[in-house]
Amino acid sequence: MQPAFNFTLGVDPHARDVVVQGLLAYNFEQMGRSNTYDDFELYARDEHGEVVGGMFGQSGMGWLYIDYLWLQGDQRGNGLGAQLIAHAEDEARRRGCVGVFLYTYSFQAPGFYEKQGFERMGVLEDCPPGHQRIYLKKHFG
Repeated sequence: MQPAFNFTLGVDPHARDVVVQGLLAYNFEQMGRSNTYDDFELYARDEHGEVVGGMFGQSGMGWLYIDYLWLQGDQRGNGLGAQLIAHAEDEARRRGCVGVFLYTYSFQAPGFYEKQGFERMGVLEDCPPGHQRIYLKKHFG
């Protein structure tokens, strides 16, 4: 006979901590090393110190993951994005990463990332509906 469970939906910092710590401990048992993540932030500023582009994410488990990359509209197409990616790759190597991983949407700039040497590794259809979420990686090996 299967035990009865109570399910709760909603924010619960204690329960969240139990789950996070449990998963971290399990992963440590499997990998035999730490699986912590370090934040990553990189910003481009103009001559007035205003942010005109940037990216942020984290590194861990051997990869640098870019969560967000944004360029001010008038900065798109002039090479700033490629410079940001190059700086991110340098930082990833400095951190001992084997590559960079990210996702973008079909209405954003998947071709830009492919020009930077990223390769598609997966597509999630209808995310959001009518579009695609495209997963890309660039392995340094």
